[in-house]
Amino acid sequence: MGILFEDGNFGLFRDGFLQTVELSAVSAVLALLLGTLLAAFRVSPVPVLRVFATTWVGVFRNTPLTLLFFAVTFGLPRVDVHLSAFVCAVLALGCYTASFVCEVLRSGVNTVPLGQAEAARSLGLTFGQTLTQIVLPQAGRAVLGPMSSIFIALPRNSAIAGAFNVAELYSVQQTLSERGYAIFAVFFWVALAYLFLSALVGLAFRGLERRPAVAR
Repeated sequence: MGILFEDGNFGLFRDGFLQTVELSAVSAVLALLLGTLLAAFRVSPVPVLRVFATTWVGVFRNTPLTLLFFAVTFGLPRVDVHLSAFVCAVLALGCYTASFVCEVLRSGVNTVPLGQAEAARSLGLTFGQTLTQIVLPQAGRAVLGPMSSIFIALPRNSAIAGAFNVAELYSVQQTLSERGYAIFAVFFWVALAYLFLSALVGLAFRGLERRPAVAR
C-alpha cells in the first residue's frame, strides 16, 4: 500500500490526478454549455433546430464513449484537423456528456407549468428571453439531482483518455503496473482517488440543493 511513497511515484500519481481534475473540469464546462444550447434547440419552435438537437442526442448518447475517442483522435487528422490528445479527450467527453445534460434539462423544462411561458410571452418576452429568464432557471433547480449523477460519472469516464495518450489518473495505473508493483495496491490508490473526486462533486451539488433559493 506504500507504493505512492517509493521511487518518486507520488509525483507521477499527483500529476495524473491533477490531469484528471483538469480534464474533467474543462469537459464539464463544455458539456454544460453545449448541453444547455442543445436543450434550447430541443424545445425551440424552429423544426430544423429540434431535428438537429434530437439527432445529436440520438447519435452521441447511443455511441460508446471509446468509439467517440477513436473518431476524434484518429478521424480529425484525416480532414487536416490536428489537435492535442488533451483537446481531443475534452471534445469526446464534452460532446458525449452534453447529450445527457440536454435530456436532463429538457425533462426539467417539461416540469415548468406551460402557463408561465404563456404569461411571459403575453408580456412581450421573446422565446429566448422566456427560456433564459423564466423557464431554464426553474428547470435547472428541478434537475440538480439527476444532473449530479452525470457529473459524478464524468471523472470515471475520463479514464478512457488514458488509452489515448492523455497522462491522466488511469494511465498512472498502467505505468505502475509496468514497473512491477502489485496490481491490487495500484488499483486501491487509483480507486481511492476516483472516489474522492466523485464525493467532491456530490458534495458540491448537495450544497447547491441546500441553497435557500433552491430549497423547496
